[in-house]
Amino acid sequence: MTNSPARFHGIIPPLATPLVDRDTLDVAGLERLIEHVLAGGVHGLFVLGTTGEGPALPPAVRRAVVERTVKQVAGRVPVLVGISDTVLADSLALARFAAESGAAAVVAAPPYYFPAGQDPLDRWCRTLVAGLPLPLLLYNMPEMVKVVLGPELVRRLADLPEIVGIKDSGGDLETFSGYSKVVREVRPDWSLLIGPEQMLPQAHALGGHGGVCGGANVHPRLFVDLQAALERGDEARAAGLQQKVLALSRLYSVGTEPGRVIVGVKAALAALGICGDASAAWFEQLNATQKTRIAEIVAEIRA
Repeated sequence: MTNSPARFHGIIPPLATPLVDRDTLDVAGLERLIEHVLAGGVHGLFVLGTTGEGPALPPAVRRAVVERTVKQVAGRVPVLVGISDTVLADSLALARFAAESGAAAVVAAPPYYFPAGQDPLDRWCRTLVAGLPLPLLLYNMPEMVKVVLGPELVRRLADLPEIVGIKDSGGDLETFSGYSKVVREVRPDWSLLIGPEQMLPQAHALGGHGGVCGGANVHPRLFVDLQAALERGDEARAAGLQQKVLALSRLYSVGTEPGRVIVGVKAALAALGICGDASAAWFEQLNATQKTRIAEIVAEIRA
């Protein structure tokens, strides 16, 4: 497989959602964050994903994020909207709102809470697609939804023209390789994106088109430069940038409880003066020492 640009490719940050408090959008913070990542040269934005705390946000805040992001981006890059939900009707309602707002596509992980086998997931996806007004990227996120979109299921779903790709955040390169084989053999028009940013080089080698990298909220240019080096085959440059990516990932180990990746990203954005570190989910609150450590890592990486 070549790494030629797919419909969605390159670095597409899973945009964090700046908040004043658990239920209130930080509008100015969102505006600053959007301009920050766009200035870093990113190739798209993905709102209401895991890093964006989509499932934890009130419906009104979700819609405000979609509407304001699409309006501010104004066509500079495509905006993808996460519609993952336990209720199909709610996913479809948000998808319709995203379409009316001008989004480019929607992204959906399987429904969570009640586990499902591969055949029921096939039915879920086909029912979802039948009601969608926008193209769909599948989202493999087993850590959060407790089920895997297996490569053989994805191969079956490849007969749906409304599906335009898959984002894989499972962290299993064997599964990613299985998806790559589906793209190579069945749907070369699909976008194949990796979630875990530390795996961006391995994913590229397997035929990936880019990454949905949480760290790109903090240092977008680092990931854009790494993606460019990978695409032009500059191994030395890519290796050096990858070391910076690994250094940036120290942000995610300052916290000690579940959710520490999101907590680390938001604390880093606070250190940059982009927005506060309030979360919608019930994550730990970092102490002053931890926040200082976050600020030190940010300063070191951006030096």
